[in-house]
Amino acid sequence: MPLHRGAHPQRDEHSEERLRLALNPFYGEADPTGAMNTAPPRHKLPDGPLPPMTAYRLVHDELMLDGNSRLNLATFVTTWMEPQAGVLMGECQDKNMIDKDEYPRTAELERRCVAMLADLWHAPDPATAVGCSTTGSSEACMLAGLALKRRWAKRNADRYPATARPNLVMGVNVQVCWEKFCNFWEVEARQVPMDGERFHLDPQAAAELCDENTIGVVGILGSTFDGSYEPIADLCAALDALQERTGLDIPVHVDGASGAMVAPFLDPDLTWDFRLPRVSSINTSGHKYGLVYPGVGWALWRTSDELPEELVFRVNYLGGDMPTFALNFSRPGAQVVAQYYTFLRLGRDGYRAVQQSARDVACGLSRSVEELGDFRLLTRGDELPVFAFTTNPDVHAYDVFDVSRRLREHGWLVPAYTFPANRQDLSVLRVVCRNGFSSDLAALLIEDLKLLLPELRAQKHPLSHDRAVRTAFHH
Repeated sequence: MPLHRGAHPQRDEHSEERLRLALNPFYGEADPTGAMNTAPPRHKLPDGPLPPMTAYRLVHDELMLDGNSRLNLATFVTTWMEPQAGVLMGECQDKNMIDKDEYPRTAELERRCVAMLADLWHAPDPATAVGCSTTGSSEACMLAGLALKRRWAKRNADRYPATARPNLVMGVNVQVCWEKFCNFWEVEARQVPMDGERFHLDPQAAAELCDENTIGVVGILGSTFDGSYEPIADLCAALDALQERTGLDIPVHVDGASGAMVAPFLDPDLTWDFRLPRVSSINTSGHKYGLVYPGVGWALWRTSDELPEELVFRVNYLGGDMPTFALNFSRPGAQVVAQYYTFLRLGRDGYRAVQQSARDVACGLSRSVEELGDFRLLTRGDELPVFAFTTNPDVHAYDVFDVSRRLREHGWLVPAYTFPANRQDLSVLRVVCRNGFSSDLAALLIEDLKLLLPELRAQKHPLSHDRAVRTAFHH
């Protein structure tokens, strides 16, 4: 999460005027003037309590300044669920997911979710699949990376840590959690750069970066930069050929944060999962196209052999012998329950209908953007329901950053960002279509874009001249 600093000494000074005017007189339920001198400080604990409704209204009013999550086309995270799911989550928010002895049914629902995902991803034996829930894909990736490193370290115990330094091969388009993993656990990140119109990993280039110190290769099923699938089967084939030539047996982890909950339903013939023997582990975000509010993720391993036993801790001080493999300890069970509810509620046909709707909206919206004449599509939303586009070469009056800024004035959050090496010259806009973003909302977005284009075309030049502030977007 972002780092926040403490109070601003000038801006947050608690004057008597501010204390008098911070509260609406009607918030004093019995006496409209009684609460007008009780506004609490904002950066230290107040001396005494407030009535619950007063506290609620203070927080509620401040949160009104947040953006509308349904109009946030930057995030992959679920922003709408059925009311029944919200009720279930409310009933389970006090349950600690780690306390499996006290909450055995919540633990059982987690186990069922793992089994369902193992079956969906063609694990060799779904009934005995090895996996766990996490707070999201970032934690799941950390756990998968740790398993890869520990297995490599055991195979190279004679060289590590004395002389050998482990490395992990990935495309430069990976989500920032993989860079964090390499930084936190002292693994060299070897990244395949973009090249021309290829915006993700090249299988042969990835294989060429591998050596005896490579713990694994990460393939992305659904790049956050443009929504495209990386060719996982081709990657495995390239590593098969590498093993034939050199004897190096390099495992693959599939980061399916988004695509692992899209491809099984919309692209069933695409081979990317445990059907490929070289795929060792897979993660996904239940809170993305798994259709659950944040935060829940899932990590699964092909067999128990892929997850070193020494990484699994057993604790008994909550009342039973409980194995745990996680970076976090205590966390709510509500999201896991919501995931099981969604699996039960939708089934395969329901997921297929929801994801197909999102893809249809994305493809239709991308066509409408292209028809405006000012933009060039990089992707069309026909893999992940996500597409990226940039301005045409003959557009000089404005850039993608101007478009993003002006759309924000209408409530739309559409990120603009630059691509990484070797395509830092390319700046794009990206639209994520999720469940709840309908064709009607897509039509409203196009209407607003049409309204803005005449003003943008009339500019003398783009308003963003400082390329140093055009940072790549990681969401």
